[in-house]
Amino acid sequence: MSNTWKIYMLAIISFIVGTSVYVVAGISDKIADSLDVSLTAAGQLVTVFSLAYAICTPIILVLTAKWGRRKLIMYSLGLFVVANILSFLSPNYGILIVARMIMGIGAGLAIVTVLIISTKIAPPGKRASAIAIITMGLTSSLIIGVPIGRIMTNAFGWQSIFGGIALLGLIAMVVIYLTIPDIEGDKPVSLLQQLALFKKRKVILGLSITLFWLGGYSIAYTYLSPYLLNVSGISDKFLSTALLVFGIASLIGSKFGGFSTDRWGIPFTLTSTMTLHIVMLILLSLLTNSVVGVMIVLIIWSFSAWATAPTQQYLLATIEPESSAILLGLNQSIMQLAMAAGAGIGGIAVGSVSLAAVTWFGALGVAIAIAITLILSSSLSKKEAQDNSLKNANT
Repeated sequence: MSNTWKIYMLAIISFIVGTSVYVVAGISDKIADSLDVSLTAAGQLVTVFSLAYAICTPIILVLTAKWGRRKLIMYSLGLFVVANILSFLSPNYGILIVARMIMGIGAGLAIVTVLIISTKIAPPGKRASAIAIITMGLTSSLIIGVPIGRIMTNAFGWQSIFGGIALLGLIAMVVIYLTIPDIEGDKPVSLLQQLALFKKRKVILGLSITLFWLGGYSIAYTYLSPYLLNVSGISDKFLSTALLVFGIASLIGSKFGGFSTDRWGIPFTLTSTMTLHIVMLILLSLLTNSVVGVMIVLIIWSFSAWATAPTQQYLLATIEPESSAILLGLNQSIMQLAMAAGAGIGGIAVGSVSLAAVTWFGALGVAIAIAITLILSSSLSKKEAQDNSLKNANT
């Protein structure tokens, strides 16, 4: 019980860091106008952040495996704070790109370390609950952080968001230093050991679902604010409310995804939620100047997209149980690569076709994820049938 409040404090850190991950999607139009760059260029701020997160995090974690966890979280947050200060002071797009890259490295290390610390200090038998609390902090950043970021941008300019995050990061560093014990590091798992999992077909297929599902989501989500303003016809005053409702729906969806997986299984939950995801993206492209209609579609889109998340995590934990921790770690990198790829493809769609095209490109990505899900489910079913036949033959 004594450590429960510390886990919730770590969840607040995941909220702060998570806000830096998602906030650009809510203010990309403001950044583009302020720095006199295109929407495509503003969207690439998500791409560079995610690439830095995905590529650098596993490498640095291997190099710092023997470090104490408190030391690692302090350095991670320090890097994160510096990047946010640089973003706050950035006079041009080039400096902001560099700042976002540094921020991605700091954020990746901080989130993974927070997850590790939470499991180390959690009471026996409560590790899964601790991880759920940290994840709740990340989800809350989508619900609360993004709309607050839009409100602050309208009132004080987009730089104020990064200044505020830097201040909160500094406070978090002080609290961590005073309250979190110096936990020893773990035995390092080499990159070669991690990459060896990619030799297995089911692992490739499992991670590919993440890549195309979240990539498809990111194509549309990265440009959500300008899309709602310029295509859907949502007013700027109503946009913050729309983003808040979108975030709340994501939390409900993630809860439902876990329930559905337990009740109806992985294949049904993945295929049904991703099919609904596609339908909503297509409907969003057809609905304009109807606030009620657009809001209903946004709610169901966010609900369906995030209902997929816990099911996909559970799938990856079960297809290779003995390597579940490594596989879930690799999945975090794939998620960021998907966000980066989605933002990049969305930028190409906006620049080469139109802003309205992002929903169709996103729907295509999710459709590919459904096809991979069906292939993997069929493969796993055949393997299970073969295993059962072998058991029956032996008995």
